[in-house]
Amino acid sequence: MSISERREEFKIHSIESAPEESKVLLEQSKKANGYVPNLHGVLAESPGLLKTYLNTHELFANSSFNAEEITVVWQTINAEHECHYCVPAHTAIANFMKVDEAITEALRNRTEMPTEKLQVLHNMTLSLTRNRGNVNQEELDTFYGAGYNQRNLFDIILGLSQKVISNYTNHIAETPLDKGFEKYEWKK
Repeated sequence: MSISERREEFKIHSIESAPEESKVLLEQSKKANGYVPNLHGVLAESPGLLKTYLNTHELFANSSFNAEEITVVWQTINAEHECHYCVPAHTAIANFMKVDEAITEALRNRTEMPTEKLQVLHNMTLSLTRNRGNVNQEELDTFYGAGYNQRNLFDIILGLSQKVISNYTNHIAETPLDKGFEKYEWKK
């Protein structure tokens, strides 16, 4: 069986088709979003993974970062992982959170951040992602020198944990964009 044939087997669950343990989670997702996002429908196949993703999302959204910084962490990882689903989704989320469009466009296009502090956050997030958590003292000094602290560093890892779940799932399942994200379609 080829990879493309296996990908066709990935189901986007509805509340009705989901495993019993995922139904309540999809109901919560629908209540929060007005619909069940395709990513959540795919993740529903594994109730533990869906629950972990939703919990991690909530924890990161309420982390030590503001909306701009949350967007920088999410989109840095999404673009680095080349996630066809999450870059558009988080563009829509950034717009909803009223994040400056210059930040979103810089992240989507992999150009410089509009402020030095956000560039430092972007650089640290990229280094943690690319180097699997192995950063050097110079990177840490630059990060702390920009006004960030250890909690912020660990919160990047929290965001990275969430994005590994969604980015990897979307690669494997080729999750189709939800209608509301289509206008933000992205390719590397």
